[in-house]
Amino acid sequence: MVFTSVVNLVRARGPDEFWRKRKIFKLAAHYIGRSRNCYSITIRSVHRALAYATKGRALKKQDMRELWTHRINAGCEQHGMQFEAFQKGLYSSGILLNRKVLADLAIWEPRTFEALARISQNASEDEDSSSNK
Repeated sequence: MVFTSVVNLVRARGPDEFWRKRKIFKLAAHYIGRSRNCYSITIRSVHRALAYATKGRALKKQDMRELWTHRINAGCEQHGMQFEAFQKGLYSSGILLNRKVLADLAIWEPRTFEALARISQNASEDEDSSSNK
């Protein structure tokens, strides 16, 4: 392109702006109304949505961890144990299962969880008797 004056050269922003805006509009493709079509509104909406998505990933991890803990607590209460004692007994007996697996066992495999609870109780009783000697 050949411009006859400097003013026209300054006003032509080129393809970079098109692609930059297109990237934002693609992220807002499912929005409704001006938040989809008007760039100044779209950029704010997209930035807010991306911030919420970032926070949401961390909150999802926290929520799942809390859910697993509640499920394990419920399983432990069925067998008359506290979660901390259960966890300590498993660790001392050499069973290293994470919360997700323990929660799945408490829900879907109650007999397996019961066996783990017995193993944990025996390990904690052995530990208590050895410390009393």
